Amino acid sequence: MEVPEAPETGRSLRYRDGRTVTFVAEGTDEHGPYLVIEHRVPRPALLAGPHWHPVLTEAFTVRAGRARFVCDGAEHVLTAGDRIEIPPRQVHMFRSEGADLVLDHVVRPPLRHREMFDLWHRLDAAGRTTATGVPRNPLALALMWERQDGYVAGVPAWTQRALFGALAAVARVTGYEARWAGPRRPG
Repeated sequence: MEVPEAPETGRSLRYRDGRTVTFVAEGTDEHGPYLVIEHRVPRPALLAGPHWHPVLTEAFTVRAGRARFVCDGAEHVLTAGDRIEIPPRQVHMFRSEGADLVLDHVVRPPLRHREMFDLWHRLDAAGRTTATGVPRNPLALALMWERQDGYVAGVPAWTQRALFGALAAVARVTGYEARWAGPRRPG
């Protein structure tokens, strides 16, 4: 894949637990729109609980360290050079399994993933997330849910749309979204 420079390329978000998310590239190639992200995780941690995306494909390549993925119940341990691709609708979760994980992450199409990481970072920097990174305020949680372009596994999608959709609407009406989410990116 050719990796053209994109606005904000190279911008890194550092979270309180020491991990960083760097936006490496964003663009369109022969396979469509994409976002390339580098994750650096200094210690073992759950990076994403069980969830799934209706339209996103995610690909992860471990550059250093060790990561454990569970995809539709099958466990995959990846080390430097290993890659896994997660198609739409596949339930997956992943964690770092040691110190100094470096993980390349390609999201196709990116939809609102960059916005999700930006919002998450703003909340984390302000101390508005738990030690595991979960937003403390239900309105913030709903805004994060909207931006992840997916669903938590084990809870019916319609229930999540009703609950989180309503809370996200409240966040917009009350001005909570404007305070925390920042400007919406075009596209």
